[in-house]
Amino acid sequence: MKKTLATIALALTAVFGLAACAAPAAEPTIAVTADTVVVDVRTSDEYSAGHLEGAVNIDVQSPDFDSRLAELPKDGEYVVYCASGNRSSSAAARMESLGFTNVIDGGGISEAAGATGLETVTTP
Repeated sequence: MKKTLATIALALTAVFGLAACAAPAAEPTIAVTADTVVVDVRTSDEYSAGHLEGAVNIDVQSPDFDSRLAELPKDGEYVVYCASGNRSSSAAARMESLGFTNVIDGGGISEAAGATGLETVTTP
């Protein structure tokens, strides 16, 4: 009986000890407000397969990228992301060269999801 109680106590100590070591969920590091425009700069097929909730799709490789940007206020708040961070970096730099004043490169979609706290959703 004592051996069984000792085994149970040891098991509970191990379980609760491991639970205490678990890393807490990371807090978002990029604030997304009602005024923030999240821009997915991947292709429309990539966007349809899964994008951050509320994101608009403006393909950085599309010939109409600059004209689509011209429709947006230059003093707005923007977070751009792509698949891995390469296209988002290019898009953020392009936006800044066009006079956008508050652009954050969110990197790849996984990185951007973690940094913003936004869920990944698909287009029906």
